[in-house]
Amino acid sequence: MTRLNEHGQPIGPDLPEWQPAARPPRASMNGRLVRLEPLDAARHGASLFDAFAEDRDGGLWTYMPVGPFPERQAFDAWLEMAEQCHDPLFHAILDHETGAGLGVASYLRIEPAVGVIEVGFIAFSPRLQGTAAATEAMYLMMARVFDELGYRRYEWKCDALNAPSRRAAERLGFSYEGTFRQATIYKHRNRDTAWFSVLDSEWPARRAAFEAWLAPENFDAAGRQKTSLAALRPA
Repeated sequence: MTRLNEHGQPIGPDLPEWQPAARPPRASMNGRLVRLEPLDAARHGASLFDAFAEDRDGGLWTYMPVGPFPERQAFDAWLEMAEQCHDPLFHAILDHETGAGLGVASYLRIEPAVGVIEVGFIAFSPRLQGTAAATEAMYLMMARVFDELGYRRYEWKCDALNAPSRRAAERLGFSYEGTFRQATIYKHRNRDTAWFSVLDSEWPARRAAFEAWLAPENFDAAGRQKTSLAALRPA
Protein backbone atom coordinates (compact mmCIF):
# COMPACT_ATOMS: atom_id res chain seq x y z
CA MET A 1 0.00 0.00 0.00
CA THR A 2 1.30 3.46 -0.91
CA ARG A 3 2.11 5.69 2.04
CA LEU A 4 0.80 9.23 2.28
CA ASN A 5 2.48 12.09 4.09
CA GLU A 6 0.75 14.72 6.21
CA HIS A 7 -0.21 16.55 3.02
CA GLY A 8 -1.92 13.50 1.52
CA GLN A 9 0.87 13.05 -1.02
CA PRO A 10 2.21 9.59 -1.91
CA ILE A 11 5.79 9.01 -0.74
CA GLY A 12 8.29 6.16 -0.87
CA PRO A 13 9.18 3.88 2.02
CA ASP A 14 11.55 5.07 4.73
CA LEU A 15 15.01 3.52 4.83
CA PRO A 16 15.96 3.92 8.48
CA GLU A 17 18.71 1.30 8.31
CA TRP A 18 20.27 2.51 5.07
CA GLN A 19 23.99 3.16 5.23
CA PRO A 20 26.00 4.51 2.29
CA ALA A 21 27.67 1.85 0.17
CA ALA A 22 31.44 1.55 -0.13
CA ARG A 23 33.43 2.68 -3.14
CA PRO A 24 34.77 -0.18 -5.27
CA PRO A 25 38.31 -1.06 -4.22
CA ARG A 26 41.24 -1.45 -6.55
CA ALA A 27 41.32 -5.16 -5.87
CA SER A 28 41.12 -8.34 -7.92
CA MET A 29 38.05 -10.53 -8.36
CA ASN A 30 38.73 -14.22 -8.85
CA GLY A 31 36.56 -16.82 -10.50
CA ARG A 32 37.05 -20.31 -11.88
CA LEU A 33 37.50 -19.11 -15.47
CA VAL A 34 38.59 -15.48 -15.22
CA ARG A 35 40.31 -13.04 -12.93
CA LEU A 36 39.53 -9.33 -12.98
CA GLU A 37 42.34 -6.98 -12.01
CA PRO A 38 42.44 -3.19 -11.78
CA LEU A 39 43.67 -2.08 -15.18
CA ASP A 40 47.45 -1.76 -15.39
CA ALA A 41 48.64 -0.50 -18.77
CA ALA A 42 52.17 -1.88 -18.37
CA ARG A 43 51.11 -5.38 -17.29
CA HIS A 44 47.97 -5.83 -19.36
CA GLY A 45 48.63 -3.79 -22.49
CA ALA A 46 50.37 -6.34 -24.69
CA SER A 47 47.94 -9.21 -24.21
CA LEU A 48 44.87 -6.97 -24.40
CA PHE A 49 46.10 -5.44 -27.66
CA ASP A 50 46.66 -8.92 -29.10
CA ALA A 51 43.18 -10.04 -28.05
CA PHE A 52 41.46 -6.96 -29.46
CA ALA A 53 43.49 -7.26 -32.69
CA GLU A 54 41.45 -10.38 -33.49
CA ASP A 55 38.53 -8.01 -34.14
CA ARG A 56 39.74 -7.50 -37.71
CA ASP A 57 37.17 -4.96 -38.92
CA GLY A 58 37.00 -2.85 -35.76
CA GLY A 59 33.29 -3.49 -35.25
CA LEU A 60 33.91 -4.12 -31.56
CA TRP A 61 34.36 -0.38 -31.04
CA THR A 62 31.32 0.90 -32.96
CA TYR A 63 29.32 1.71 -29.83
CA MET A 64 32.30 2.77 -27.71
CA PRO A 65 33.34 6.40 -27.26
CA VAL A 66 36.91 5.43 -28.24
CA GLY A 67 38.61 3.09 -30.69
CA PRO A 68 39.24 1.17 -32.80
CA PHE A 69 42.95 0.94 -32.10
CA PRO A 70 44.86 -0.40 -35.12
CA GLU A 71 48.11 0.95 -33.69
CA ARG A 72 49.62 -0.11 -30.37
CA GLN A 73 50.78 3.41 -29.48
CA ALA A 74 47.24 4.84 -29.48
CA PHE A 75 45.95 1.83 -27.55
CA ASP A 76 48.64 2.21 -24.89
CA ALA A 77 47.89 5.93 -24.56
CA TRP A 78 44.24 5.15 -23.92
CA LEU A 79 45.09 2.40 -21.44
CA GLU A 80 47.39 4.73 -19.51
CA MET A 81 44.61 7.30 -19.27
CA ALA A 82 42.05 4.69 -18.25
CA GLU A 83 44.36 3.27 -15.59
CA GLN A 84 44.40 6.62 -13.79
CA CYS A 85 40.61 6.97 -13.66
CA HIS A 86 38.64 6.50 -10.45
CA ASP A 87 35.22 6.82 -12.12
CA PRO A 88 35.15 4.92 -14.43
CA LEU A 89 37.19 2.35 -12.52
CA PHE A 90 38.56 0.04 -15.20
CA HIS A 91 39.35 -3.65 -14.84
CA ALA A 92 41.19 -6.02 -17.14
CA ILE A 93 39.49 -9.38 -17.65
CA LEU A 94 42.13 -12.10 -17.72
CA ASP A 95 42.13 -15.81 -18.44
CA HIS A 96 42.42 -17.44 -15.02
CA GLU A 97 44.96 -20.04 -16.10
CA THR A 98 47.20 -18.12 -18.49
CA GLY A 99 46.74 -14.55 -17.30
CA ALA A 100 46.19 -13.42 -20.90
CA GLY A 101 43.99 -10.37 -21.42
CA LEU A 102 40.52 -11.02 -22.78
CA GLY A 103 38.71 -7.70 -22.36
CA VAL A 104 37.92 -4.76 -20.13
CA ALA A 105 34.96 -3.56 -18.09
CA SER A 106 34.44 -0.78 -15.57
CA TYR A 107 32.37 0.52 -12.72
CA LEU A 108 31.17 4.06 -13.38
CA ARG A 109 28.71 6.73 -12.24
CA ILE A 110 29.56 5.55 -8.75
CA GLU A 111 27.20 7.04 -6.13
CA PRO A 112 27.85 5.41 -2.75
CA ALA A 113 25.63 7.85 -0.82
CA VAL A 114 22.49 6.60 -2.58
CA GLY A 115 23.73 3.09 -3.43
CA VAL A 116 23.73 3.36 -7.22
CA ILE A 117 26.50 2.15 -9.52
CA GLU A 118 26.77 1.27 -13.21
CA VAL A 119 28.70 -1.36 -15.12
CA GLY A 120 29.92 -0.10 -18.45
CA PHE A 121 32.63 0.35 -21.02
CA ILE A 122 32.43 -3.39 -21.57
CA ALA A 123 34.77 -4.42 -24.38
CA PHE A 124 35.02 -8.17 -24.91
CA SER A 125 37.59 -9.40 -27.41
CA PRO A 126 36.54 -12.15 -29.85
CA ARG A 127 38.23 -14.64 -27.50
CA LEU A 128 35.79 -13.72 -24.74
CA GLN A 129 32.56 -13.04 -26.59
CA GLY A 130 29.84 -15.63 -26.08
CA THR A 131 31.81 -17.68 -23.56
CA ALA A 132 31.12 -18.86 -20.03
CA ALA A 133 34.12 -16.76 -19.01
CA ALA A 134 32.31 -13.62 -20.17
CA THR A 135 29.30 -14.50 -18.04
CA GLU A 136 31.51 -15.21 -15.05
CA ALA A 137 33.19 -11.82 -15.41
CA MET A 138 29.83 -10.06 -15.24
CA TYR A 139 28.76 -12.24 -12.31
CA LEU A 140 31.90 -11.35 -10.36
CA MET A 141 31.35 -7.64 -10.89
CA MET A 142 27.71 -7.88 -9.83
CA ALA A 143 28.57 -9.96 -6.76
CA ARG A 144 31.09 -7.38 -5.61
CA VAL A 145 28.54 -4.58 -5.95
CA PHE A 146 25.82 -6.28 -3.94
CA ASP A 147 27.57 -8.74 -1.62
CA GLU A 148 30.72 -6.81 -0.76
CA LEU A 149 29.86 -3.14 -1.20
CA GLY A 150 26.17 -2.93 -0.33
CA TYR A 151 24.69 -1.11 -3.34
CA ARG A 152 20.93 -0.92 -3.88
CA ARG A 153 20.90 -0.56 -7.66
CA TYR A 154 23.19 -1.80 -10.44
CA GLU A 155 22.75 -0.18 -13.84
CA TRP A 156 23.55 -1.10 -17.44
CA LYS A 157 23.21 1.52 -20.18
CA CYS A 158 23.92 1.26 -23.87
CA ASP A 159 23.20 2.83 -27.23
CA ALA A 160 19.59 1.94 -27.94
CA LEU A 161 20.72 0.68 -31.37
CA ASN A 162 23.24 -1.74 -29.85
CA ALA A 163 21.18 -4.92 -30.08
CA PRO A 164 23.90 -7.28 -28.77
CA SER A 165 24.36 -5.17 -25.63
CA ARG A 166 20.62 -5.06 -25.04
CA ARG A 167 20.36 -8.83 -25.40
CA ALA A 168 23.29 -9.31 -23.04
CA ALA A 169 21.71 -7.09 -20.38
CA GLU A 170 18.45 -9.01 -20.48
CA ARG A 171 20.21 -12.38 -20.47
CA LEU A 172 22.18 -11.34 -17.38
CA GLY A 173 18.97 -10.48 -15.53
CA PHE A 174 18.79 -6.72 -15.97
CA SER A 175 15.33 -5.22 -16.43
CA TYR A 176 14.71 -2.74 -19.23
CA GLU A 177 13.45 0.57 -17.86
CA GLY A 178 13.16 2.80 -20.91
CA THR A 179 15.10 4.83 -23.45
CA PHE A 180 16.42 8.35 -22.94
CA ARG A 181 16.15 10.05 -26.33
CA GLN A 182 19.06 12.19 -27.53
CA ALA A 183 20.83 11.43 -24.27
CA THR A 184 24.33 12.20 -25.51
CA ILE A 185 26.66 12.59 -28.50
CA TYR A 186 29.68 10.41 -29.26
CA LYS A 187 31.84 10.00 -32.34
CA HIS A 188 29.92 12.96 -33.83
CA ARG A 189 26.59 11.15 -33.78
CA ASN A 190 23.48 11.05 -31.63
CA ARG A 191 22.92 8.37 -29.01
CA ASP A 192 19.57 7.39 -27.54
CA THR A 193 20.41 5.48 -24.37
CA ALA A 194 18.59 2.32 -23.22
CA TRP A 195 18.55 1.88 -19.42
CA PHE A 196 18.54 -1.43 -17.54
CA SER A 197 18.93 -2.27 -13.85
CA VAL A 198 19.13 -4.98 -11.19
CA LEU A 199 18.02 -4.17 -7.63
CA ASP A 200 19.44 -5.56 -4.41
CA SER A 201 16.11 -7.29 -3.70
CA GLU A 202 16.45 -9.15 -7.02
CA TRP A 203 20.07 -10.14 -6.55
CA PRO A 204 19.68 -13.33 -4.43
CA ALA A 205 17.65 -15.07 -7.15
CA ARG A 206 20.00 -13.88 -9.87
CA ARG A 207 23.05 -14.95 -7.88
CA ALA A 208 21.61 -18.45 -7.47
CA ALA A 209 20.94 -18.63 -11.22
CA PHE A 210 24.45 -17.48 -12.08
CA GLU A 211 26.03 -20.00 -9.74
CA ALA A 212 23.92 -22.86 -11.06
CA TRP A 213 24.66 -21.89 -14.66
CA LEU A 214 28.41 -21.49 -14.08
CA ALA A 215 28.73 -24.86 -12.29
CA PRO A 216 30.94 -27.27 -14.29
CA GLU A 217 28.17 -29.85 -14.34
CA ASN A 218 26.00 -27.48 -16.41
CA PHE A 219 28.32 -27.99 -19.40
CA ASP A 220 28.87 -31.05 -21.54
CA ALA A 221 32.23 -32.37 -22.70
CA ALA A 222 32.22 -29.93 -25.63
CA GLY A 223 31.58 -26.98 -23.33
CA ARG A 224 27.95 -26.51 -24.37
CA GLN A 225 25.47 -25.40 -21.74
CA LYS A 226 22.85 -27.91 -20.65
CA THR A 227 20.45 -25.36 -19.14
CA SER A 228 20.27 -21.69 -20.14
CA LEU A 229 20.78 -18.88 -17.66
CA ALA A 230 17.27 -17.58 -18.33
CA ALA A 231 15.78 -20.99 -17.53
CA LEU A 232 17.52 -21.01 -14.15
CA ARG A 233 16.22 -17.58 -13.17
CA PRO A 234 12.72 -17.21 -11.68
CA ALA A 235 10.27 -15.54 -14.04
